[in-house]
Amino acid sequence: MRMTGFYPHTIVAEGLGFPEGPVAMADGSVLVVEIRPGRITRVHPDGRTETVATPGGGPNGMAVGPDGALYVCNNGGFEWYEQEGMLLPGNAAKDYTAGRIERIDIATGTVDRLYDSCDGHRLSGPNDIVFDAHGGFYFTDLGKHFDHHTDAGGLFYALPDGSKITRLIHGPDLNGVGLSPDGKTVYAASTSRRVVLAFDIVSPGVLAPEPLPAVPGRHVTAWASKTYLDSLAIEANGNIAQATLIESAGITSIDPATGAQEYFPFPDLLTTNICFGGADMMDAWVCLSTTGKLAKCRWPRPGLKLHFNA
Repeated sequence: MRMTGFYPHTIVAEGLGFPEGPVAMADGSVLVVEIRPGRITRVHPDGRTETVATPGGGPNGMAVGPDGALYVCNNGGFEWYEQEGMLLPGNAAKDYTAGRIERIDIATGTVDRLYDSCDGHRLSGPNDIVFDAHGGFYFTDLGKHFDHHTDAGGLFYALPDGSKITRLIHGPDLNGVGLSPDGKTVYAASTSRRVVLAFDIVSPGVLAPEPLPAVPGRHVTAWASKTYLDSLAIEANGNIAQATLIESAGITSIDPATGAQEYFPFPDLLTTNICFGGADMMDAWVCLSTTGKLAKCRWPRPGLKLHFNA
């Protein structure tokens, strides 16, 4: 089905339980998380779906690691409600205990918990993840909302063998994360502050000192409207393909040098994620999360090839 009035795309799969975290695979399939039912799902090119694993909680973002396994940010689960045909996440689930980082064997579906705390503090709501060339990974923790308070998260770096986790930045509400093509900059999107931040990397898992630590990161671009930010991916030319919500629902490509924005509208107020794949890396899959759909389109430029994802 091809939509009109939006960036040209087709719907590959429907009926998904708030899909996010797409990972394009070499065989043409795409792995997504379904946050509400707490599972990892493979979507085949013909739209057929199959369950890869059921970690429970709230699997959110994921990436293929150096051992070929999936590494998953699990936010611990949400309460859910429906409004005008949209499925929406709310506060922490009643059975929420902590967020965690999990390793999942794609072939067997075996789930192993790697981290659920850092320096004695529990992870709140791990959200998005990207591996560097050295085999470590950066991940964001969006925090967690409760009836009368919110736990803050931040930006973290960890090793996939479970031996090391470090918090690099404490807050603000960081969501999408990605690395520049040269690996010297890590980008993170602050959801409610509506700003994409850049942090200089001096060595794996070590950021350059901040001139004002209480206000970390360089501003790449920002929005004045009621446009909130979700996940992101990187294009081969270094642009940031940022998922933008509500008033600018879709994907906004950002020039990191100038902050210039190029907007691609999609038909879901919470268009949350994009990933790239295909022989020329110009196939893009976009998560239309409130309506439970995975869309596919041809992007105007190639996406950046991710480390370890064949």
